[in-house]
Amino acid sequence: MVKEGMKAPEFTLPDKDGNQVSLADFLGKKLVVYFYPRDNTSGCAKQACAFAGVYKEFEKLGVTVIGISKDSVKSHRNFASKYELPFVLLSDPELKAIQAYDVWQEKKMYGKVSMGVVRSSFIIDEKGMIEKVMEKVKPDTNAAEILKYLGQE
Repeated sequence: MVKEGMKAPEFTLPDKDGNQVSLADFLGKKLVVYFYPRDNTSGCAKQACAFAGVYKEFEKLGVTVIGISKDSVKSHRNFASKYELPFVLLSDPELKAIQAYDVWQEKKMYGKVSMGVVRSSFIIDEKGMIEKVMEKVKPDTNAAEILKYLGQE
């Protein structure tokens, strides 16, 4: 279980262009890492567009935003292009980071139980430590809640 105050689990995953991106690349910067179920679904598009809409606010605060799902590099490239997403999307089809951050969980929908990504966000400080864990976030308010949290420091 990932908790506030612990070291953030390391990851190295490909971005929408196939470039390898590691958590270690961002040491010295504050980071928002959000996990979402799937590209091009209504909730995930809402969440991504909400982050894109306030992205300049994150930039002003010196905060980098990264979205991670199990979708392919190609899917991310299309998703980012379709919605003009200005932040990094990482592909995790083998569930390495998704499982390391404990967001691959049992979900129930319409009485059916399946495994999937629980929409969650993590704020990681400049030293690579988990500063804030936000579980089961709402797609349309998640970005604003994070900005509010960051503004209160």
